[in-house]
Amino acid sequence: MFTILSGTSRLGSNTLKVAKNYQRIIESKGYQADLFSLEGIDWVHVKANVTAFEEKYLSNNQHLIILVPEYNGSYPGVLKMFIDHSNIKSWWNRKAMLVGISTGRAGNLRGMDHLTGVLNYIKITVFHNKLPISVVDTLMNSEGIVTDPNTLKDIDHQIDGFLKWQDN
Repeated sequence: MFTILSGTSRLGSNTLKVAKNYQRIIESKGYQADLFSLEGIDWVHVKANVTAFEEKYLSNNQHLIILVPEYNGSYPGVLKMFIDHSNIKSWWNRKAMLVGISTGRAGNLRGMDHLTGVLNYIKITVFHNKLPISVVDTLMNSEGIVTDPNTLKDIDHQIDGFLKWQDN
């Protein structure tokens, strides 16, 4: 079982659209994939939201897929705040796969590296194939479905590798 985390609170984000594509693809391979988005989180009561996430998603899933948009050359502060307000031990000994999302050309490579450092610090092992998805707004149709054949091939390759790796 997998948890897909859309790592931005921005309404109508491309990150959430791509996360839904990941969920659909993983489920088509016969696996359960729960999707959790930071969109709509009540940040005034962040601790209650984090506790609910830990109980519903982290307690049952050893494997995380985290999609992170590029925010000022890194990853969103709300994702960092979400992690900082959690019980760090609830994240320990999990495996994570990262996907960078950007309308620019680098696919949030730097942000994925920053997040990898944080995740390693809280005892999460990060899958080596971190997929940067650049110019994401040109790769989807009006319904938010990724239609670019090369991107779909890259996503499928990344997921297949993660599925093999996570069983080890």
